[in-house]
Amino acid sequence: MSSRREVFANPVLVVQHVPWEGPHRIGQALERAGLTIDVRFPLRGDSLPPRSEVSAAVFMGGPMNVDETERYPALGVERAWLTDAIGCDLPVLGVCLGAQLIARALGAEVRPGAQAEIGWRDIAVIEGTDPVLGRLAPDANVLHWHGDVFDLPPGATHLASSAATEVQAFRARNAWALLFHPEADAELVDAWLSEPTMAAEARAALGADFAESLREGAHLARARDLTASSDAAFEAFAELVLAR
Repeated sequence: MSSRREVFANPVLVVQHVPWEGPHRIGQALERAGLTIDVRFPLRGDSLPPRSEVSAAVFMGGPMNVDETERYPALGVERAWLTDAIGCDLPVLGVCLGAQLIARALGAEVRPGAQAEIGWRDIAVIEGTDPVLGRLAPDANVLHWHGDVFDLPPGATHLASSAATEVQAFRARNAWALLFHPEADAELVDAWLSEPTMAAEARAALGADFAESLREGAHLARARDLTASSDAAFEAFAELVLAR
């Protein structure tokens, strides 16, 4: 097992799939904890470091499907890397596509949902004692932005659900998969609305007042202390990394 000193020396791998879906407040929490981050873009040709050279991994979102490996061969590499990392109990956090990659790496089906789930909606936290997601218990109003959903992988613990999607989050060993976007805030919403493909998706799902709806949800989330609760979850994940 790595010593605490060695863990401090190793960065947290952050896998990014598109420019606008970075770690945002997750990365900020990791850096506040004294951890460094190593951002890689596998779909642009970046390699993934050996598992032994990172202290944890964060896989972020993107518009692609986890099984589009012919179009995006790097997704297959990511899935294999995750299978190995999870098997070795490396701390892993996956958001949206990152969560779908974890689910697929663990053998679960990832498929299109009945309809795109976009906007600020409630989730119910099922496991309030979970060391990471429990910080959002018993429920939270969070930003959703996904079309695909997944089943609970064998042996995983179901952590959260929403009215539209039964499995919103799960934990498998030392890996957390979150289909929703706990890192979202007003700043991130503004950045996403400036990306034409994201704005088009939001308009199709929410109608003509999509921008107002998303911005209002972000401001309400801040007023209701959601950002503070999700920051606490990210900080708890950082503490788990430091404690290894």
